[in-house]
Amino acid sequence: MSEMFAPVRVPPTVEEVLRDELAQGDAVIGTIAPILRHLLANDDHSLFNDEVVARVRGMIDHVARQVLDAVEDAQGAGARHDHGEETIGHVVSALVERSALLGHVHAQALEFQLTERLEVRVALDPVLSPLLQALIASPDSATAASAMALLASQARFIQAQRRMQLPLAELPADLFHAVLQAMRAIEAEPEVLAAAEKALRTGYDEGRSRLGLMARLVLGMGGGATAALDVGHAGVGLFLTALSLGAGQDRDLTALAAHEGQLARFALALRAAGVRPEAVEGQFLAIHPDVSLPEGFETLGADRAAALLARSFAGPAR
Repeated sequence: MSEMFAPVRVPPTVEEVLRDELAQGDAVIGTIAPILRHLLANDDHSLFNDEVVARVRGMIDHVARQVLDAVEDAQGAGARHDHGEETIGHVVSALVERSALLGHVHAQALEFQLTERLEVRVALDPVLSPLLQALIASPDSATAASAMALLASQARFIQAQRRMQLPLAELPADLFHAVLQAMRAIEAEPEVLAAAEKALRTGYDEGRSRLGLMARLVLGMGGGATAALDVGHAGVGLFLTALSLGAGQDRDLTALAAHEGQLARFALALRAAGVRPEAVEGQFLAIHPDVSLPEGFETLGADRAAALLARSFAGPAR
């Protein structure tokens, strides 16, 4: 008799499938900073010959050198000198202890990786996307000026990434402040460190950074910002910014969501931003052509997608 009343296995709903995948993605995100710290601390490059890790290493090293240059300038020593590896390593160690900074550098490397991939796969220009070209031609002078500034900034971003560099002026304000805090690890007179910090702050303007310009342009588009939710039209940078703003998600976390290991987060973010299910499929076709959305995804509303994201991992504290 018991066999006659054996429980029937009910297929999971699309929400259950996405929630489970999102939880797995959360677990992976929680390990990123510790793993990166380990890889960056290991001097044997041959063991970790990974492009993204090498790029993260290069950018952190570049940030450390800029800080040391600022301190040297504040000392009034004249011409700059090469910093010893031990000195650079000391500052790098202070920087990588800041999880949010490490996460941002990692996100920048992933964004560049995706930019290069789409340049090869769909011939998407890494600097001048169709949307940016349209914004440059805008009859609104302020929009056109911001778009021109972004064009130059995006070109510098691509060049800096190829050199594995990250200018301090391109950091978000909270992370720029974190770098200034890490600068206190340098052995120098307090007045020298204060002068170096003042000089760096004087030359910093978040609104003129690449990320600041992108946010301004997307927000200025109003309802037309939906055009930026098509990566093939907007380009990777504007697409990630629009997706971040539309889904109410940190931009660095959004860049991570576009990675292969965070497919549920990516699908939910697109849906939460108001992208129609068929258009979500289009973005997957561009970025993850070998991946299919779970059955029943078209039934998931934007509000439910946003709710699932809201209960998920929030990213490193800033």
